[in-house]
Amino acid sequence: MGKRDAVAAGAEGPVQFSVDRNSPVPLYFQLSQQLEAAIEDGRLAPGSLLGNEIELAGRLGLSRPTVRQAIQSLVDKGLLVRRRGIGTQVVHSQVKRPLELSSLYDDLEAAGQKPATRVLLNTTTAADAEVAAALGVAEGTEVALVERLRLTHGEPVAHLRNHLPVGLLKLETADLEETGLYRLMRAAGITLHSARQAVGARAATAEEAARLDEPEGAPLLTMERTTFDDTGRAVEFGSHVYRATRYAFEFQLLVRP
Repeated sequence: MGKRDAVAAGAEGPVQFSVDRNSPVPLYFQLSQQLEAAIEDGRLAPGSLLGNEIELAGRLGLSRPTVRQAIQSLVDKGLLVRRRGIGTQVVHSQVKRPLELSSLYDDLEAAGQKPATRVLLNTTTAADAEVAAALGVAEGTEVALVERLRLTHGEPVAHLRNHLPVGLLKLETADLEETGLYRLMRAAGITLHSARQAVGARAATAEEAARLDEPEGAPLLTMERTTFDDTGRAVEFGSHVYRATRYAFEFQLLVRP
């Protein structure tokens, strides 16, 4: 046999899936890749139901273990969830953020993720050595400190910790919960020009795991960024952690001539 097709109900109509038995690619992987692509490009929106494994296996002419393996791979990625009495349901797509000078809020909005913000801290503090070096101020200088939890569809995606020079702009908690920090900076007349950024990864601490709804030790993406305005002044130092199951950075690499 060659290809077999199946249909799932998406937000904008039926979504077609097919598997090719003549392909060397494992059948479960063919199905999981097509499901993931449909979730990422919005054909299967959050809340969409796939039906149960028996129905999907029957429509595709696959064994139930094959379908279960395909679905489990996306459950492990956090894209699908099994709900008792409901079936397999799309939770959300993973946000893929290009490495450019943009805010998480803008990137989530562009991806159709309906961002929300919970402000955990909005205060001032004495700059430690790391913050002082990033912002170009003396150690112990008073700086603004903002900590936020960024959510999409009611689920946490990232914990954001930002230090800014005191007096740079007025940081109202209500405004920080309504929109992104970069938007507030631009509205205050600050022209963002460039940034120095480092991306890494590590295991979640117990506190981070509880905050981000992940098990302790789960992989987290990390990012540190110092942003400069058009005069070369450091206007923000961010130290952020992201759920690896919900978030990825995308790079575009060019060959030097």
